[in-house]
Amino acid sequence: MTQAALIGPLFVILAYVLGSISFGILMSQAFGLPDPRTVGSGNPGATNVARSGKKLPAILTLFGDAIKGWVAVVIAQRYGLSFGLHDGYIALVGFAAFIGHLFPVFYGFKGGKGVATALGVLLAFSCWLGLGVLLVWGLAFAIWRFSSLAALIAAAISPILAWYLLPYHGYTATALILALMLFWRHKSNIQKLINGTEAGFGKK
Repeated sequence: MTQAALIGPLFVILAYVLGSISFGILMSQAFGLPDPRTVGSGNPGATNVARSGKKLPAILTLFGDAIKGWVAVVIAQRYGLSFGLHDGYIALVGFAAFIGHLFPVFYGFKGGKGVATALGVLLAFSCWLGLGVLLVWGLAFAIWRFSSLAALIAAAISPILAWYLLPYHGYTATALILALMLFWRHKSNIQKLINGTEAGFGKK
């Protein structure tokens, strides 16, 4: 059995455990805010934390949820190559971190929607890919003021950007899977957007 076959699953498990850390819950506890799973949309993400009116814990949540996806992939890139891990394993590590956020082992497998963590994973795949997706999100949010809509547009664009920017198409496939899962996690938001009942920032 090769080193990659032995070490690879350990990197994947580590990524899943790292992804299972919910910064929305941790920051809410640290700042004395209600558990984000009990208010608003019930999603332990930065957008729901921001609805508490406190900007700092929301920013820290966004950063923390993104950085865990980035760190998981970077660790695999930096140390896994010496064990013979190929790009397919690196892509799988990124997916594992994302799944950890959606289905965290520490919180009864009930997690967030994964937007920030997906961004962190894409940034680790390629800084240009991550920045491109972030730019699309920012433009969409500036125009329509719906965080969910901006996330969906950025997710839809991400596989296209990955196809043009990255030589290994396994990363493109991973970006596509992340995008599809983000659409699935946002199905209630999609319905609200269609019905005109989605909550937007600065909107009545």
